[in-house]
Amino acid sequence: MKLLIVEDNQSLSENVSTYLSKEGYVCEKAFSYQEATQKLISFDYDIVLLDIMLPDGNGMDVLRTLKQNRSEVGVLIISAKNAMHDKITGLDLGADDYLTKPFHLPELNARLKAIYRRRNFQGSKEVVFNEIRINTDTHEVFISDTALVLTGKEYELLLYFLANKNRVLTKQSIAEHLWGDYMDLQDSFDFVYQHIKNLRKKITKSGGKDYISNLYGIGYKFNSQVV
Repeated sequence: MKLLIVEDNQSLSENVSTYLSKEGYVCEKAFSYQEATQKLISFDYDIVLLDIMLPDGNGMDVLRTLKQNRSEVGVLIISAKNAMHDKITGLDLGADDYLTKPFHLPELNARLKAIYRRRNFQGSKEVVFNEIRINTDTHEVFISDTALVLTGKEYELLLYFLANKNRVLTKQSIAEHLWGDYMDLQDSFDFVYQHIKNLRKKITKSGGKDYISNLYGIGYKFNSQVV
């Protein structure tokens, strides 16, 4: 899951980022209204963790702009304010949830996962597609009844494909989703190819179908109609 943390408290932002990174998230940080809007224009995210009070603007304005352009992005508002008005305003503008500071990091993690499931997998903790079954709480993956042992990146890659079935995903979008916006792309995406190759091999070796196709010069697609 790729997350943008919009929070001007750098210590809190770093603590959240460190914790969630260990949980498998790819975290990017923005410390101001201007930085947040620029990142949201330039890059794609699954969820935005959004503080209301920013040094150069209001988080609600970030939310308004985001929902006008990218309604598919999940939003979890975090704020020291506990006023009912702020909660209602944020939810009316399209936020998925609201968490008041101070909060426990495991609760934040649980809420983020719930938002991702609702937006991509109808809220189910178990993602099922044909013979593929994933428990998003335990990160267990099965092909029929055979357990599939995946690396962290392979697991995130499989979820990314399942959330974007039949859509063409460029190598760059896959790289940014798995490694973040500031990775050193250099001149090659060989590491993307290698992870996809390993994932396909593990799925087919365990008896699954080869759903992932390579569109030469464009990217990859997870085909749901494979016979």
